[in-house]
Amino acid sequence: MPRDANEDSDAFISEVCWHYFINEMTQAEVAQHMGVTRLRVNQAIQRARARGMVRIEINSPLLPRIEMQEALCQELGIPKAIVAPANRLAYNYHTAVGAALANYLVAGLREGNWRRLGVSWGLTLESTIRRLPSLSYPDLEVVSMLGGTTRGGSFNAFSVASSLAERCGANYSLLTAPVYLSENVDPAAFLSQDLFAEHFAKLESLDAAIMTASDVSPRSFLVANGLPREVTPEVLMEAGAIGDVLGRFLDKDGRPINHPIDARTVGVSIATISKVPLKIMAAAGPHKAGIIRAAAQAGLIDTLVTDDVTAELLIGAASQSPHDHPEAT
Repeated sequence: MPRDANEDSDAFISEVCWHYFINEMTQAEVAQHMGVTRLRVNQAIQRARARGMVRIEINSPLLPRIEMQEALCQELGIPKAIVAPANRLAYNYHTAVGAALANYLVAGLREGNWRRLGVSWGLTLESTIRRLPSLSYPDLEVVSMLGGTTRGGSFNAFSVASSLAERCGANYSLLTAPVYLSENVDPAAFLSQDLFAEHFAKLESLDAAIMTASDVSPRSFLVANGLPREVTPEVLMEAGAIGDVLGRFLDKDGRPINHPIDARTVGVSIATISKVPLKIMAAAGPHKAGIIRAAAQAGLIDTLVTDDVTAELLIGAASQSPHDHPEAT
């Protein structure tokens, strides 16, 4: 017979918890030891938690980052956040995020739920690809979600999808068009070509989408190398733009700005991307805090991959302004 069979008594609950939490016995072992059913042991543990009799403390150097991730999810209203530790002495807003995204993609691909993966482009994704191991997913198709730039430095906007597919051992489909059409080109006529119709049909059936974001400044590869020459950052900011996602410029509330550049964008629409089951945003840097927040308000983020410098700004934990943080050149 148990020493105290009253399942609601503090003595009984305390003894169950002692054996379960301190002696590290299983619920079945506790039940056998105390001469009660496993159900009563489980109920006692639940009562202990409900009454505040049990307090679990985690002592780990990783705990502050986990707490930051939870705070970031609450602040932005998103399901998941991954916060990577940045090198604050030599800050680069691509490095830590690229490594964290690479780890996230390896784990996601291993689960086998992705058959069609949409991908944006940018220096963060280039950093990610460099850190990916060689994988083999022949049933996966990597689909580029927007056109590319015809000028720039060593970075090639068109090569991101193919390079990612190569690392993943996957197939790819490129959107071989400029990110913005010229003023005298009719977007409907241009996109009515068969090769574009087939590609855009794939964008309607993505399992996951990897996106980046940036502000409206020369730090943005898109602003520096992709904007039509007649469209200046100043004009975009006058229209309310604080940054872009997939070449679509958004205001601080996550709404597309009222500017003709939006109709000239060759890429997936905001409405289509909103329907993708898993929307992954990889972005970091104090100058990107505003556009990250706007993208979250627009419902464009299910998983955010960022760094702790950016996370602190987003959750208001940093006493510094964005301009006080070091940034990569």
